[in-house]
Amino acid sequence: MTLKAEDYSTRRERVGPFEISIMSYRLGDIYYCSVDNVDPGAVVARADGKTRAEAEGAAVEKARERVGKTRIKSVQA
Repeated sequence: MTLKAEDYSTRRERVGPFEISIMSYRLGDIYYCSVDNVDPGAVVARADGKTRAEAEGAAVEKARERVGKTRIKSVQA
């Protein structure tokens, strides 16, 4: 049996000072979601679930938690 990714969706949101990209798709009966920080594009969180909302909710929550721990160093001129 060959599975094909369906219901592909991508969007961007802001989490604090960071812009994140949320990508989700369905493979068989399971939705998968990956969240990355737009610059530099590193994956911050992944999750899966029975619905798109469940998968995206879990991944975004993990991303918020992880991004919230990020320290930002200010540059003084």
